[in-house]
Amino acid sequence: MKSFFPQSMAEVPAQFQLPAFLEQREYLINGEIRQWAGEFQDVISPVCLPDAEGKMQRVAVGKIPLLTAKEALEALDAANVAYSQGRGLWATMTVNERIVCMDNFLTQMRTKRTEVVNLLMWEIGKTLKDAEKEFDRTVEYMYDTIEALKNIDRNASNFEMAQGIIAQVRRVPLGVALCMGPYNYPLNETFSTLLPALLMGNTVVFKPAKYGVLLVRPLLEAFRDCFPKGVINVIYGLGRTLCGAIMETGKVNVFAFIGTNKGANDLKKMHPKPHTLKSILGLDAKNPAIILPDADIPATVKECVLGSLSFNGQRCTALKIILVHESIADEFNRQFVEAVGKLKAGMPWEDGVSLTPLPERGKCADMQALVDDATAHGAKIMNERGESNETFFSPAVLYPANEKMRLYREEQFGPIVPIMPFKETQEAIEYVVNSSFGQQASIFGKNPQEIGNVVDALCNQVSRININAQCQRGPDIFPFNGRKDSAEGTLSVYDALRAFSIRAMVATKYEEGNKTIVREILKNGYSSFLHTDYIL
Repeated sequence: MKSFFPQSMAEVPAQFQLPAFLEQREYLINGEIRQWAGEFQDVISPVCLPDAEGKMQRVAVGKIPLLTAKEALEALDAANVAYSQGRGLWATMTVNERIVCMDNFLTQMRTKRTEVVNLLMWEIGKTLKDAEKEFDRTVEYMYDTIEALKNIDRNASNFEMAQGIIAQVRRVPLGVALCMGPYNYPLNETFSTLLPALLMGNTVVFKPAKYGVLLVRPLLEAFRDCFPKGVINVIYGLGRTLCGAIMETGKVNVFAFIGTNKGANDLKKMHPKPHTLKSILGLDAKNPAIILPDADIPATVKECVLGSLSFNGQRCTALKIILVHESIADEFNRQFVEAVGKLKAGMPWEDGVSLTPLPERGKCADMQALVDDATAHGAKIMNERGESNETFFSPAVLYPANEKMRLYREEQFGPIVPIMPFKETQEAIEYVVNSSFGQQASIFGKNPQEIGNVVDALCNQVSRININAQCQRGPDIFPFNGRKDSAEGTLSVYDALRAFSIRAMVATKYEEGNKTIVREILKNGYSSFLHTDYIL
């Protein structure tokens, strides 16, 4: 596969070339973009180019600050001072004032689209189409979130009365949030927690993912200029070093994390007062596709290829195992392998490309170990694989999968598709029941009664069941959550606002003197909480 990677930067289209080595020294604490003079961490691309001796090497994109626990605690202190136990400027602003700040941020963010999209391609190997979609979806998500918050506030402007008590109920912030996102969606999934947390009045310490880090750099000035100092603090470095130190203080009220359940558990254990910590977690998944004997095979194959191999299978919502009825397994496998063979492999910026290099160090070796384990336990590689090369791992379709294989229970998070036959539908159901994960499942078939029975069997095992469709997160107005080791809390345009807030109430007896007091507060605008303003 000598021609898989470019032979020089000159072969990369001019609009997608890296302008220069990006030496990032900046980080944001307490409204100040500071310059780092300590150690750095290299940022290398999954894209390879030949060196002077002709040996393929991962392209050095830049470097980022490798901050220490000292800087992490300074960021935490800034967030706590800004929150000031709920009495800080940001927490006591009106909803409309916070929306204005967020709208200003999104306006500035949109000017950085080209730069962020290019870095998504170079840092994590995301295709141009998917990188553009991630950016645009993130902006759209936030405008939808702003509209949702307006509706929440409009509804809260009314008073409720029961049993002689009149009250107004509103949502208020929880406190200081620590937000950490995943490398596969370093913009979208990170900002889908970070920005709602800010909108609800929380202050935030934000540590970007381990890959897809430099793309935050173009937004640092917008964060600084659009929010009061200390409201958003951006730090860089090793998660265990920075976030471990932060959690040990007990000064974090909300923990938003998308990653592995082991990583989340280790960090949560460091908090000295776990009952005071609210967690919003998106974790591992092993989403199955259950293909019933009457499934429309061509349509099912199309959804399963997209579901299992979009972005090289590096999605928590990807189909991680396919359970197919033995009566149609041969034909399904034939059509599935044929479809996989038509996927184009190449560089992220190439037209029509589906398969790209993998960003994680050592990922190809990890993927090969899973394939070797599966073949050692009876599986065969069904497709004619291209050559794996440097950071590119050619997809492997494995059949028949069984319970002896690591792929039976482990999330591969890469371009491997295990397919397992079943004789009775109950076997497929038992697989889901016994799994440690419970995010989503897909059912493919035509018989309404049988599909309905499988839905009933799975609805208390996973949080979303897709009928004749791949597993997915969107549309973003729908809840995104999981059971077992797959998640904690719920995200969506509306649910994220609820997740980062709590309801508070002002109440009084419905008596003339009290009504007069309330009227005067409303008339003269004495309270930012108690009001009847209607946001337009």
